[in-house]
Amino acid sequence: MRGKRDDPGGRGEEANGDERVPTGRGDNAPLRREWTFDPGVVYLNHGSFGPSPDVVRRARERYSEELEREPMDFFVRRLEERLDAALARLGSFVGTSPANLAFVPNATCAMNVVAASVELGPGDEVLLTDQEYGAVVRLWGRRCGAVGARTVMAPLPSPPGAPAEIVAAVAGCLTERTRLLVISHVTSQTATAMPVEAICRAARERGVPVCIDGPHALAMRPVALDGLGCDYYCASCHKWLSAPFGSGFLYVAPHQKQRLMPAITSWGKSLSGRSSRWQDELHWLGTYDPAPYLAVADAIAFLESVGVEQFRTATHVLARRARQRLMEVVGAEPLTPDGVEWYGSMVTLRLPQLPPSEAWPGTPHPLQRALWERHRIEVPIFQWKQAVHVRVSCHLYNSADDVELLCEAVRAWIDQPA
Repeated sequence: MRGKRDDPGGRGEEANGDERVPTGRGDNAPLRREWTFDPGVVYLNHGSFGPSPDVVRRARERYSEELEREPMDFFVRRLEERLDAALARLGSFVGTSPANLAFVPNATCAMNVVAASVELGPGDEVLLTDQEYGAVVRLWGRRCGAVGARTVMAPLPSPPGAPAEIVAAVAGCLTERTRLLVISHVTSQTATAMPVEAICRAARERGVPVCIDGPHALAMRPVALDGLGCDYYCASCHKWLSAPFGSGFLYVAPHQKQRLMPAITSWGKSLSGRSSRWQDELHWLGTYDPAPYLAVADAIAFLESVGVEQFRTATHVLARRARQRLMEVVGAEPLTPDGVEWYGSMVTLRLPQLPPSEAWPGTPHPLQRALWERHRIEVPIFQWKQAVHVRVSCHLYNSADDVELLCEAVRAWIDQPA
């Protein structure tokens, strides 16, 4: 099976002199050229670690080279202006003023800033759902435990019949003790798009601030922060936007900025001597390479050159194909109804033929190991709620052939796992 994809870069092309000619095996041959993969790799895990297209990688390297040539000039005289320009580009993309945004390495760092900033005391509650990311649950559990507060998990309907059911499940767990609601825009395990605007509206009616965990929504879904009504939004830009690793952002609503506390304390002021801004606490945590932040603007430019809606449509169509083919080929079970309102470029299905692994968590599922070792397919196989699941991520470099290779490999392993 691997021989079908053993071409340079795994791009579904064959060499012809100095040119690359599509073989017809893939759907997105022109766009696949923008990424570089090791030969034979079928990469269906952009949702975990999304590699950047070459044009973005080159931009990041160019910024790093400028830094190395004259660090003093770069840090002290030019960095703040360049961060402002990148934030302006990002603000336009996510529907808010750049004055409400700060760069951070990733969504986890952003969430830690929020955790350091929200006032909690004995008896207080932070409400999450039972589909939140494990690191986020752990973070808030530790924060609450340190002050005598507690986390509460709102059980979501599975499978949901309508978005209103999710809103009702979350709103029903809000109490007078709830000091913050933490909700994913798109969940990590189940790849479900949450009705966050309606959830924010329900929380506002109860006077509860909202922090949205949004790594999977940026680029995959339309994000208009000023219209959401949330207090905080945490995002990683290295996922669907395909910006460099180490780039993310924190959105803070204007009325919450005075409460913000950095998770790391440094100088907390401008290096160039300009008037202080709240972002200074986050943009200078000591000496670092800011190239990933600056290259966010290049990632946005790349995606817009392709067409943001074209990206969303093409990757959803492919995720939908993966959903349907896994159902047909291996009897996989979907976790939500079908439709773009429920999932975008990523879809999760239950694999009922596979029993839960006693070794999980702690080691990769045997099927995940086999998919990599036998077929060079990268896709998460994980246990959630006592069942084994597969999560398929589709980006512009993926094709229908990738989906078929995955389905064939999973079926072969189920039929003969040894």
